[in-house]
Amino acid sequence: MLLLSAAQAQTTAPAAGSVAPAAQAAPVVTVPADTRAAGGSWQLVRTVALVQPGPASLDRRGNLYVTDSQNNLHQYGPDGQALNTYSPPLPGHTAQVEAWNTAKVLVFYDDRQQAVLLDRFLTPIGEVRWQDYLDGQIRAATLAPDDRYWLLNESDLTLRQFDAAQKRFTITTPLDLLIGRTRPDFRFLREYQNNLYLVDRTSGIYVFDNLGNYRKKLPLPGLNYVGFRGDELYYLAPEGLRLFHLYALTERTLPLPVAGAQQVLVSAQYAYVVSATGIQVYKI
Repeated sequence: MLLLSAAQAQTTAPAAGSVAPAAQAAPVVTVPADTRAAGGSWQLVRTVALVQPGPASLDRRGNLYVTDSQNNLHQYGPDGQALNTYSPPLPGHTAQVEAWNTAKVLVFYDDRQQAVLLDRFLTPIGEVRWQDYLDGQIRAATLAPDDRYWLLNESDLTLRQFDAAQKRFTITTPLDLLIGRTRPDFRFLREYQNNLYLVDRTSGIYVFDNLGNYRKKLPLPGLNYVGFRGDELYYLAPEGLRLFHLYALTERTLPLPVAGAQQVLVSAQYAYVVSATGIQVYKI
């Protein structure tokens, strides 16, 4: 069982437009090195050929969204059947795809510093150029349930919330006190169950509440992304897929059926193993 190293700090919710405190006293979760492997059956349903798959995401219906080497975004049904494809009119590097919002799919192009919103049929419905609103370099971006954006500004090391309707930033959380003298390598940002998870490949996962207040840190270095399934956070490890329970604070390992996985996504009924040549869809 995982233990908290200190009592959780009490934070005060910031008003709109305010700066959230760094809250240095927040706890760090200690993750044990050894966990019990959980047995399970993997039934191969479909193999999807895709050249050099990139960022991927699942929506609440179990549909899969994944980019290819040309930065086209492909949509597949839960069992891997092809549904739609979005080809961007301009070239760009896809840094993140986020499909958990009930009505929108976010595609973030870090080289263009642009976020594009698509509907569930992959038709463009909006876009935001971050250079129109701030100075700096956005490294990670995600969409909150209320359609506001969470952004990680790498230039000034701040976590910011942007209201697209009002065209202004509503929350700013400085990260310099949390990071200290380390050299962060931020890779992924995601809001889930009223918490915001910021993945730093160097040191682990910073956890904030949905108002930008720092809560705790999960010391899980070396990650590029995390996924969520029910009350569990999961990530790819050398020994398989590791699942960390967000509330019971326990962790288990699910061995993978094949080697060479670059990313794994898990829905309620299916698992998607992404490799350099495509995607294998398993019923679990």
